[in-house]
Amino acid sequence: MTQKNFKVAEATLDDVFADDISFPAADGFALGATLYLPRGTRTHAVLVNSATAAPRKIYRGFASYLAGRGCAVLTYDYRGTGDSRPRSSISTGQRNSLIGFKASMSDWAALDVTAAVVWMRERYTAMPLAFVGHSFGGQALGLIPNNSEVARALLIAAQAGTWRLMTSPERYRIYALLKFIGVPLTRAAGYTPGRIGLGLDLPKGVFLEWAQWVLRDRYFFDDASLRSLSNFPRYRGALRALSFSDDPWATLAAVEMLCAGFTSIRPDIHAITPAEAGARKIGHFGFFRPEHRDTLWRGAAEWLQRAPD
Repeated sequence: MTQKNFKVAEATLDDVFADDISFPAADGFALGATLYLPRGTRTHAVLVNSATAAPRKIYRGFASYLAGRGCAVLTYDYRGTGDSRPRSSISTGQRNSLIGFKASMSDWAALDVTAAVVWMRERYTAMPLAFVGHSFGGQALGLIPNNSEVARALLIAAQAGTWRLMTSPERYRIYALLKFIGVPLTRAAGYTPGRIGLGLDLPKGVFLEWAQWVLRDRYFFDDASLRSLSNFPRYRGALRALSFSDDPWATLAAVEMLCAGFTSIRPDIHAITPAEAGARKIGHFGFFRPEHRDTLWRGAAEWLQRAPD
């Protein structure tokens, strides 16, 4: 949801290689990305999938940490956001407006996340592929047709994002923000300005589809037109989902609703309080703060690098 009160603390990167690159989405659209590589032996491949309207730089510290432990890690921006905004000229690299740019949230899954999985599997065929999904990034695991390529998936604050399962009074704020401010503004402006409290600017189609899902009782599970929901049962790898007690959006009930869609497996859901992690607060974005390096990050990395059961 919104990153209004979230700021990323600057962390010292581990001794790893980090290169800004691009790779093609399923339809050829260029996606901005960063590849983190260990200086020593590579043992695992990890794909980090962002939350809605969240720039990939949020995941820099965690990605570097994983690379320091022997993982080849890719972070990237979905089309229409960050370094994956449309460009008016290849030579100048100038970004143009999102007005008229065609994209939807289901496109993010079908075209962008799907291609990111393909890109990692083609380059790291000898290593197991782990999938880290934050918020929408975790939701996308169930929507992509090639999720069977993923060996282990760690979902962080990933939920069925219906407003009804958010905490009160936050649920009413989100309902009003989307329905009475976001939707009219987006239709009038032709895109969604991030300054309304979302984070990054969003393409019109992305925001309108997302708002439609949030305002439903069961999020995208109530969208009869979303054919990619049939991909949820395809996932048969290990799945761990982290829920944080002070997260007003990805509440335990919302995390459980999303995980219930993975009908071919038994997801391992962990409900965590800030105190258990030695922190004052975690919320929806806080897992990725460097202060959790020796607690939440270590546990996540150990699970992602665990040998097959």
